[in-house]
Amino acid sequence: MSSPVQKVVLITGCSSGIGLRMAVMLANDEQKRYHVIATMRDLKRKDKLLEAAGEAYGKTLSLAVLDVCSDDSVKQCFDGIKDRHVDVLINNAGIGLVGPLESIRVEEMKSVFETNFFGVIRMVKEVMPDMKRRRGGHIIVVSSVMGLQGVVFNDIYSASKFAMEGFCECLAVQLLKFNVTLSMIEPGPVHTEFEAKMIQDVREKEYPGADPDTVHYFKNVYLPSSVDIFETLGQTPDDIARCTKKVIEASNPRFRNLTNPWYTPIIALKYADETGGLSVHAFYHMLFNLGPLMHISMKAMRYMTCGCLRNRAVAPT
Repeated sequence: MSSPVQKVVLITGCSSGIGLRMAVMLANDEQKRYHVIATMRDLKRKDKLLEAAGEAYGKTLSLAVLDVCSDDSVKQCFDGIKDRHVDVLINNAGIGLVGPLESIRVEEMKSVFETNFFGVIRMVKEVMPDMKRRRGGHIIVVSSVMGLQGVVFNDIYSASKFAMEGFCECLAVQLLKFNVTLSMIEPGPVHTEFEAKMIQDVREKEYPGADPDTVHYFKNVYLPSSVDIFETLGQTPDDIARCTKKVIEASNPRFRNLTNPWYTPIIALKYADETGGLSVHAFYHMLFNLGPLMHISMKAMRYMTCGCLRNRAVAPT
């Protein structure tokens, strides 16, 4: 009896966090339905992935060098795959940027778009022709709730995710004609080394060009509230990996997949008012008028739930 054909799954950004957990979870699928190509810019950072993957490495998991910001790197990676055949592409690689706009150099902004937006486009352009020719395939993009609702002091990061949401909305219609599925994974806060390091860095950073009031609001109002939300409502990389696996396995995958149910009302608030004023003023009051109260509420919620909230996720099916 012949063994079932494995789906080839290529994942970007697998050295840590969400990408690492996605690669490990799919490679250790009990039914061995997937062969995972876990990619990262520098294979010197592979140790955590290999330790987590265990015996899957060399069997259902392989590694490849890939920098989504380089046309040559993307092409070389696909050239190294047999027949350039990929059944599922998971665009996970991304970088963040937070802080007062006046203090952020344009070069930093371009770097965020180069990875979060153009990096995904490079990958999609490389995989799309073969998927269209085969009339089959699944492209998954890890976006963010900040691609649906902007968050203060995350102007550039949110903009990169909004751009990706618009790009995918357009492309999904065309791909449907070729029986190729496109899905968005939209997490809220996630507990990763990436997020922890970024919060620590911005606490210590100076913000030249920004006025003292803005720096005060950022460091003493926004950051404490952001930390509270991460600690109370944040999910784990495994939560996001489980949601993604369900999307892959769904008979009729949804286009949008919010992973955290606590953000559904926030998105609904935005679409309930076509003028946009409702969500803008709601966020203003939450941050500047209710900041101290929200700090107390988040701490109380965290103690009452013992962290149970962060394990909840919306089932995409």
